[in-house]
Amino acid sequence: MLSAGRHPPSPLSLITMKNVFAIITCCFIPVVSDAQDLQSKRQAVIDTPGLVAFWDFVKREPDGERRFTAHVRDGSSTEYPLDAANYVKDYWGLGPAASEADFPLLGRGPFGQAIRIRRETDPHFRPFLFVPRSRLHDTPLDIKGDDRSVSVVVWAIRESGNHALAGIWHEGTDLHQKETADIRKVERGQRQYALFAGLNKPGSACGHVSENGASSFLNKYALHKCNSLGQSLEVPADAPADVLDRSWQCFAMTFDHQRDELTGWLDGRSGDRWLENPRRGGLLGSAYNAYMQGHWHRTPGNQPGEDPSFPEDQFYNPPEDEPISIKITSETPDQRTEQREYRYTKISVKLQKHADGSVTETARDLIALRLNPWWYPHGIYTPKEDGSGGPFTIGRVIHSSRSVGFTGWIGGVAVFDRALNAQELAELAELSTQD
Repeated sequence: MLSAGRHPPSPLSLITMKNVFAIITCCFIPVVSDAQDLQSKRQAVIDTPGLVAFWDFVKREPDGERRFTAHVRDGSSTEYPLDAANYVKDYWGLGPAASEADFPLLGRGPFGQAIRIRRETDPHFRPFLFVPRSRLHDTPLDIKGDDRSVSVVVWAIRESGNHALAGIWHEGTDLHQKETADIRKVERGQRQYALFAGLNKPGSACGHVSENGASSFLNKYALHKCNSLGQSLEVPADAPADVLDRSWQCFAMTFDHQRDELTGWLDGRSGDRWLENPRRGGLLGSAYNAYMQGHWHRTPGNQPGEDPSFPEDQFYNPPEDEPISIKITSETPDQRTEQREYRYTKISVKLQKHADGSVTETARDLIALRLNPWWYPHGIYTPKEDGSGGPFTIGRVIHSSRSVGFTGWIGGVAVFDRALNAQELAELAELSTQD
């Protein structure tokens, strides 16, 4: 029986109540589904063979500083908690200290969370997240030496920039330039491996490895790097949520020591990329010179342009055993010029014809150099056992020029101690999709 002053609900009220219940139910179920979907995506990364560390920016220390930690393989001695620092303060003594608060959180992303790398306007403020060398040295994350392969995968939205996403890539603070005039702490480069957002091809997935921690081909920079054919879009970091959800991309690099190949992958695709006319290729003009110096060194006699003092360990001569194709570009009764394509190079060769039908090479020139995959015949730099190795950093790396670098959102970072294959990278790229 109804109490005084109350009336039975009208049929319309009953319908409304049912609708409210239905709305609540419909809103509740996807939340559970989303949580399950995020966990499924995380597990897909964790279950990929060779995983060393995977930061999803959801997992944290259970107490204390509550730093971001990585998913690691069973039995690992560390979960690689991330500290925050401003490397300009550490090396120049300038600018404020950094904290985790300097990396705004998105509250969403491929795995449920993401950090923002901002376009800092203070030239003395370059914050990054990092694992100090003391906590990674000789752990599985410290991938180095001969016969070692590595893959780095980063799920990101690129707002701007072409510099570092993640890796062990301390570029050094020892370059003589205006930015280092007042530096307090000078260190040589301690480069091992890293993934960049393009460098010479902005927005591509650019893998970088080093055999010596320092420079290549007598250039002041390290130049063993690859560039995926695809290049990412630029998306404002403060774009609406639905735009950001559609803008995640998967950057990746693999170094396969068995094939001596360094490859960049964007959204699971690598693609062939060539640098035509490498002599005029900017920094990579040094690779052109390293190729020609190696060729001249093996040619009897002192060749025009040859530098006898050029170090042999810096020659760059990819294998040219069997050409993929040969195109005759000019021919006379006495001479012929061929354009030969090999896996990593394209060369122009001038040949002298002889009466017996044989030919002799009289000149050659490197006319194209393959950037993806890049031929890399070395091991990965092994720092001395003196604590001088670089940290693992996310968002930026230590370097002399102190540029802003990459800006945007990073929603996941994973490192593997093997070269992932195309299918595995395509599956990891699919995790970027937001339903």
